[in-house]
Amino acid sequence: MPFVEPESILEGLDIRRVVSTDKAPAAIGPYSQGVQAGEFLYVSGQIPVDPATGEIPADISLQAKRSLENLKAVIEAGGYRLADVVKTTVFAANISDFAAINAVYAEYFPKEAPARSFVAVKDLPKGVGVEIEAVAWRKKQ
Repeated sequence: MPFVEPESILEGLDIRRVVSTDKAPAAIGPYSQGVQAGEFLYVSGQIPVDPATGEIPADISLQAKRSLENLKAVIEAGGYRLADVVKTTVFAANISDFAAINAVYAEYFPKEAPARSFVAVKDLPKGVGVEIEAVAWRKKQ
């Protein structure tokens, strides 16, 4: 087998790129909304801040919906779809909100849902009740 220079193997591939959109809240720290690495897109945790108004809904179901809309916006900005999501992590400030968050989550992933962790935490940024992060994958064409 002939020797192939490593640079030629990687030539033309997007090895790593930052993904951002104004359709999701801007990062509130030193991190990116999303990072594509090869065929994967890693989306930072999205909290329920409306990117247009900065408002946070009081109701946990509406918070879950807003977090998922923000997540979807970053995923789509990266050129992926919700159907490409292979793993999510849901962080909830109150485990008793599991059923309400789960009901909204099921609307966004109705078939062949991704693998998921659901973790109760003490606090979340801005005092919100839910934060959701994701990893998406799709074969390069």
